[in-house]
Amino acid sequence: MGENYRAAARKISRRSLFASTGLLGLAAAGAAVSAGGNAATGGDGVRRVLHAGHISDGPGQTLLGIAPIIRSERLHSAARGRAVNVVTILPPGVRTEGLPMSLLLHGLHGNAHEAAVGDLGGVLAAMVAARLVPAFGFMAIDGGDNYWHEHHSGDDPMRMLLDDAPRWLAERGLGGPGGEPFACTGTSMGGFGALLYSRRRTERGRPAKAIATISPGLITSWSEMRKRNAFDNADEWAALDPLRNIDKLGPAPIGLWVGDRDKFVEGGRQFIANARPEVGLVSPGGHTEEYWRTITPDVVRFLGRHVG
Repeated sequence: MGENYRAAARKISRRSLFASTGLLGLAAAGAAVSAGGNAATGGDGVRRVLHAGHISDGPGQTLLGIAPIIRSERLHSAARGRAVNVVTILPPGVRTEGLPMSLLLHGLHGNAHEAAVGDLGGVLAAMVAARLVPAFGFMAIDGGDNYWHEHHSGDDPMRMLLDDAPRWLAERGLGGPGGEPFACTGTSMGGFGALLYSRRRTERGRPAKAIATISPGLITSWSEMRKRNAFDNADEWAALDPLRNIDKLGPAPIGLWVGDRDKFVEGGRQFIANARPEVGLVSPGGHTEEYWRTITPDVVRFLGRHVG
């Protein structure tokens, strides 16, 4: 651990970190789930590049002088039948052997390089440096646009998460036994995928330890979902929709954050009311980077509580 890293870490107080990332403002707005509000208009896609010019090995964006270590690779996924981008985001200055890892799922029309919304990597690095959370990392992978399930034969992004990802993590000395991630985090379509991942892990007898969903794409009508061309028919969607299968999601603690002007807010409210997740927060904002920056400290804190 270098002197620059230690010096920067010493400068971080709980208040300065939370103030710089918007968490104090979020707390002031109230942590209780709000009611009412209209869905915002706009597309589903999460469009954010991790750090222009720093997509490959090296530091990512900095928060209070602490930068995450970001590495991008192209790996062949047997489950998807193609090469995919795989991005690891690690806090600096920590032992990486066996480091707990959360999968990180992007939104519709996104990719692994755009998965860390709200400066998630920078927030993680700063909070680990300040010892506000135990050390852990993220692995983001290209999943396509099919809501993280096999919509086209031979292209199965969920099986990639379940089978390919642990192998990739183990080969890099990351993750739990066999490289298994302790958690899954997803934004928009990726939030739908994270909940489906929780179900599949439970079905395999190895439940995840935490599921974090940011503005999850929980759509309440088939007429709206069919526009995304991700399911063959309403029955297939109903069989996989987390809102209709809450009892199958398993025991993993769940966190859900959604803006009160997000187009998916109604589905989020329904999930909070019916699933009663450990964290269920509707707070001011839309389906935007500005909103995500207000809640990513809380997301990292939630995940940190379940590292193990």
